[in-house]
Amino acid sequence: MDDTIGVTGASQIPKQRGETLLDTAVRYAEERHWDVFPGAWLEHDGETPRCSCRAVDCPAPGAHPTAPGWAGLASGSATAVRRMWGKQPLASILLPTGRTFEALDVPETAGCLALARMERMGLQLGPVTRTPGRRMLFLVLPGASVKVPDLVRKLGWPPAALDMVCRGEGEYIAAPPTRVGSHGSVQWVRRPTATNRWLPDAEELISPLAYACARDTSTARRH
Repeated sequence: MDDTIGVTGASQIPKQRGETLLDTAVRYAEERHWDVFPGAWLEHDGETPRCSCRAVDCPAPGAHPTAPGWAGLASGSATAVRRMWGKQPLASILLPTGRTFEALDVPETAGCLALARMERMGLQLGPVTRTPGRRMLFLVLPGASVKVPDLVRKLGWPPAALDMVCRGEGEYIAAPPTRVGSHGSVQWVRRPTATNRWLPDAEELISPLAYACARDTSTARRH
């Protein structure tokens, strides 16, 4: 059973319990047909967990690829997934972007504002994650990285002015319940369900996301 904690009045973040990383990775492959691949993991041999890569200044402890050819390892085969996590059960779960989905990555404050507005507008949303680094990622159809800059310009903002990153081909995201350093784990704000199997196009979400990012940037400047 999932325990949930509230983010807004209209959304909940499920916390998975009693499920191994292998179980979750297999579920992503079987139920969502997502490619997955194992990443680094956290080692708990002291007060502070450290990344398996052993880099002192690792920017994403326990949540990054471990080999240059990671894209070739990613698979949607449950058999392959079981084999990969059988070798390292603690490996983080990473999802390549640009295949079955891309991700619009925004600050958490902007993401919450945009999410509330999207719900009022009745927009059909796909899964949404929240990272320990206070970012929210909205999953959308592939092709977003090509469209987003022009869409943002048409709305009146230069793309570089907004803290919005589109993660597309050749990139990846960490999937729940991957832990990142000592800061916590990636969680679902809107988890994958039968009702959001069909992802929205970036064009459907760009207006509320761009507005929220612009407002967030303006607030940060004032402070």
